[in-house]
Amino acid sequence: MTEDSPQGLAAMVEERVRRSGSSFYWAMRLMREAQRQAMYAVYAFCREIDDIADEPGDTGEKLQQLAQWRRAIDALYTGQRPSFALARALMPAIKDFHLEQQDFLAVVDGCAMDVGAGLVRPDMATLDLYCDRVACAVGRLSVRIFGDFVPAAIDVANHQGRALQLTNILRDVWVDAQIGRLYLPDELLSAHGIDERDPLLVLAHPRTSAACRDLANIARGHYAETQAAMQLCPSSAMRPARIMLDSYHAIFRRGEALGWQPTPRLIRVPKLEKIWYLLRHSLF
Repeated sequence: MTEDSPQGLAAMVEERVRRSGSSFYWAMRLMREAQRQAMYAVYAFCREIDDIADEPGDTGEKLQQLAQWRRAIDALYTGQRPSFALARALMPAIKDFHLEQQDFLAVVDGCAMDVGAGLVRPDMATLDLYCDRVACAVGRLSVRIFGDFVPAAIDVANHQGRALQLTNILRDVWVDAQIGRLYLPDELLSAHGIDERDPLLVLAHPRTSAACRDLANIARGHYAETQAAMQLCPSSAMRPARIMLDSYHAIFRRGEALGWQPTPRLIRVPKLEKIWYLLRHSLF
């Protein structure tokens, strides 16, 4: 078995997912083989793009790497052979599940927004675009792989992606500020009289938690819209999405209980609770 054979490529992406330590590795393991391999390939792709943006390195080199990935994605859709083995591993998923080129490109464009200084106090429209690219686009790829695709699944992807990404942003305000990033939107900060642009100064402001609670209200709306859209989709196809939704909503509830006060201590869901979500949606 060579690395570039179908079996070799499948083994490569599965190993990348396993090594990532993702809590959703075992949820993916429950899928049928073709779906599982497609999700592994998409996840490995997203991880690769995310690492380019987040790992230390020269900004120009990072942008060049992302440009190479755009060319690799273009090759996948124009009948050419991409130079990256990881890109070639996406070919069966694209063919079998009709994955759209624009969603792969959106992931690359979203991670490009994190290169260099990244986002600092974006306006609401920019924050929404960021969420669409780094989270909703991944969801749009995923719901096609889950099977029994119906148009409402796109609504699930769009609302759930925003709900989950905003939850990440709220959970990580303190951590992001330490590296000079601030995803809290300008409109909400300004509404609470927070004029500073330095993320550390915003972090120290006594009204920052109030701005966080306002953003949490927006996320709460997306959680509700996700649940409503899921009711219009085949339940079996929504199982992976529900596992993810439950896990993130548990983080959201813990953040609410703390009043969304930024803290260096990450909010985590106990492992046994994650296992329960996995079993609940696998058995029922």
